Amino acid sequence: MELVNIANELKENTYPGRGIVIGKSEDGKSAVIGYFIMGRSENSRNRVFVADGDGIKTKAFDESKLVDPSLIIYSPVLKPDENITIVTNGDQTDTVYDFIKDGKTFEDALDTREFEPDAPNFTPRISGIIYNDFDKVDFTYKMSILKSSNGNPEGCQRFYFNYVPFSGEGHFIHTYDHDGDPIPSFTGEPTRVGIKGDIDEFTKELWENLNSDNKVSLFTRFIDLKTGKYESRIVNKNN
Repeated sequence: MELVNIANELKENTYPGRGIVIGKSEDGKSAVIGYFIMGRSENSRNRVFVADGDGIKTKAFDESKLVDPSLIIYSPVLKPDENITIVTNGDQTDTVYDFIKDGKTFEDALDTREFEPDAPNFTPRISGIIYNDFDKVDFTYKMSILKSSNGNPEGCQRFYFNYVPFSGEGHFIHTYDHDGDPIPSFTGEPTRVGIKGDIDEFTKELWENLNSDNKVSLFTRFIDLKTGKYESRIVNKNN
């Protein structure tokens, strides 16, 4: 698969929806996470990311305008232990967290879930997980997408992808192929993308190339492969 410039990938798509990037930093010293949300409706745009322990949660920017919290208020990032970081676009974060805590797997957890019940879009659930191996000063990661069967809610398609990281590279998965009505679900494998610079450069590259009308919030994290210590950034359109 060709290595794609993520700035171009974002710039050329007005509405990828919610997106996850996981990979290894250019200097090979950190595991990298990026997660963003976008919105077209007032309810979807009325959100911010806030820090919450080792993770983050979504929160209504203006509580008086919150209409339906069921699919927009959740914890995108959780850490069940020092070696594992989970990132998803919905409350399946909690499902994966609970299953990992119970000694089960990422796949076990997501086999119990399906796409979101938001007809006619049936938004896919996208998820990622990082497994740090501090003895080897490295990590592995997985990604997943759960989506309707070509728009038919009678069936759920579950796809899982396992990766060994390479410096300066990662994979990008998002909920929608592009804007539309209904919005078409992401198709194919996660896109192989380049990862450049430090956390601030990475954050800037993602945020500046998301569609200015539709972007809502961005979270990034660099996890040191030797120590497990991490740096995070949160950028919200609503301030």
